[in-house]
Amino acid sequence: MGILAHPRSKKAQPKLQGRGERKTCLPENVSLVKQKPSKELRPRLRTILLSLILFIAAVVAWCYYTVSLRKAERLKTELLDLRVDGFVIRNQHGEVVFRLAFRSGSLDLESCSKEGEILSCTRSSRGPLNFFIQTVKSKDTVMCYRVRWEELADGPAVEHTMFWEDAHWYGGSEMSTQHWPIRLAGYQEPVPYVTSDVYSFRDSFGGILERYWLSSKAAAIKINDSVPFHLGFNATERTLFFQARYKDSPYKPPPGQQPFPELSYRVCVGSDITSIHKYMVRRYFNKPSKIPAENAFRYPIWSTWALYKKDINQDKVLHFARNIKNYHFNCSHIEIDDMYTQAYGDFDFDPIKFPNVTEMFIKLREDGFKVTLWIHPFIHTDSSNFGVGIERQLFIKEPSGRLPAMVEWWNGIGAILDFTNPAARDWFQSHLRQLWHKYGISSFKFDAGETSYLPKQFSTFRPLSDPSIWSRRYTEMAIPFYELAEVRVGYQSQNISCFFRIIDRDSIWGYELGLKSLIPTVLTISMLGYPFVLPDMIGGNFLSDRTDGAVEIPDRELYVRWLELSAFMPSMQFSIPPWLYDKEVVEIAQKFTELHESLVAPLLLELAGEVTDTGDPIIRPIWWISPCDEATHRIDSQFLIGDTLMVAPVLEMGKQERDVYLPAGKWRSYKGELFEKTPVLLTDYPVDLDEVAYFFWVS
Repeated sequence: MGILAHPRSKKAQPKLQGRGERKTCLPENVSLVKQKPSKELRPRLRTILLSLILFIAAVVAWCYYTVSLRKAERLKTELLDLRVDGFVIRNQHGEVVFRLAFRSGSLDLESCSKEGEILSCTRSSRGPLNFFIQTVKSKDTVMCYRVRWEELADGPAVEHTMFWEDAHWYGGSEMSTQHWPIRLAGYQEPVPYVTSDVYSFRDSFGGILERYWLSSKAAAIKINDSVPFHLGFNATERTLFFQARYKDSPYKPPPGQQPFPELSYRVCVGSDITSIHKYMVRRYFNKPSKIPAENAFRYPIWSTWALYKKDINQDKVLHFARNIKNYHFNCSHIEIDDMYTQAYGDFDFDPIKFPNVTEMFIKLREDGFKVTLWIHPFIHTDSSNFGVGIERQLFIKEPSGRLPAMVEWWNGIGAILDFTNPAARDWFQSHLRQLWHKYGISSFKFDAGETSYLPKQFSTFRPLSDPSIWSRRYTEMAIPFYELAEVRVGYQSQNISCFFRIIDRDSIWGYELGLKSLIPTVLTISMLGYPFVLPDMIGGNFLSDRTDGAVEIPDRELYVRWLELSAFMPSMQFSIPPWLYDKEVVEIAQKFTELHESLVAPLLLELAGEVTDTGDPIIRPIWWISPCDEATHRIDSQFLIGDTLMVAPVLEMGKQERDVYLPAGKWRSYKGELFEKTPVLLTDYPVDLDEVAYFFWVS
């Protein structure tokens, strides 16, 4: 038996050297040891390793950047860059003119793709959605973008933030404190953007409003009618909040549609502010189809309201008419205002106040006076028509649909007619026609109509997805009487060819429903597509607790300056008559009513004839003829009638001079001065108490 060496024995069998192996001769007592790097070599290895890591990171970053760049290119549409948190739009010169942020969620750009002119995404940070931006190149100078963000789940609001940037913005709505351009104060979370009475509810949006804004950078935005639209703002950050929601809101989804909020709008960019506004009006607004009566442009309207308030009767109406004739004033019509009936909701004269009403109207007609009546949508319980409304179901009802919804307005509590109901519309108009035929009434002053006089919860004959549609239905009641009618609510109602009256004014100088607010308000309403604007009563309402420097009638100087400004508006309206002052005021009033008739009215009527084709405003901002002149973007105390007559009234107490800006062109003043070196600012231009500075464009 042979002997096997133990594997762990020190006397292991020698390994045979293979062919080609290198023979190493070492002493038997020397073993091989792996050599360690020297201390000097270690930093070099670390540097090489770090460099390698940085190189790999750079390659990865470059690859990611390249992919992102390609993705970004795919998410670009013409002059618009889409980002995860919003988008920006540039004009043809590369200047950012519109910036918007997604406030309620961010897009998942990996879900976005572009096909043709449509860029769409299917996910946001909140989950699935339907989002797209479609580019619409309307013509060489205008680029438009249709934007839609629709949630695919019930509940969450969609909110986008529009930045004013360094631009000036116009449009929106009538406000209690009106500035031109828009100037907001403080912070407001989004609230329903619906019609409201800003005289009674000062922090709300006005009775005339549209979902349309326009900037001095030639960008415009129009929110779609289908949106359950809420508006807020942050004046410090110069932003508007556009929000769509159904939860805790007066908006309701259309029947059969899920309550998934959708925020959709159109943004258009043009070459200048005037041309982009003209484009938007022609594209998205209706236009009047007819023109109000010529006399409403030519002669003053005389209202009983500010003079007599509710204390009106037959003798006072006849006395008022006699004085108009005795002081040699012309008259479009006399407007008999509040409380000529026994109860609110009646459609006939109070026999105690008007014992011989038929004879009164015969006398007024013989003296050449037309008459209109104040009317409203409320029916009080002490009116015989309240029972009729209950029986025929003519009223807006409580949510249950069984009982009428009683509402509070400035004259008490009553039911309110449901103008979505054809039966209520026919019933209301039949009573107006009866007054028309029985007494020869020429037309009506349709007061109220704002959604602020609807109950918080209600039901209508036809469901209202947008409560302001009720305001529009009420305004439509004026159509048969359009020639001398006036309304004070306007929402998608530009096709109604009557005068739209601005909300009541206080007898004060300032921007909060005072004299200085007139031009900004008329310009705003004009930009919203309503060219026939009635600037309410000369001197204001004269309520004792809302007036400046007067006891029994509006301040004399305030009244004169108000009168002078009104002479250049589409229509003049007196209530506090000039003969309550002195001979000089009567003479100033006669001078300016004659000037309105001879100079202003012919131009107004010419422009009114063009409105049905163009939709252009009659009263225009100074930037209308000089859109690229930045100085014109801030002027709120001058205006144009058409393109050829510029008006600069005095609006400051105690002043008989003012600064006047003349844009580029030749201008001749009412004094005969010729100004050729323009644009120019005329500082301290003298304007006496019986004057208004106005200038003609010289071709």
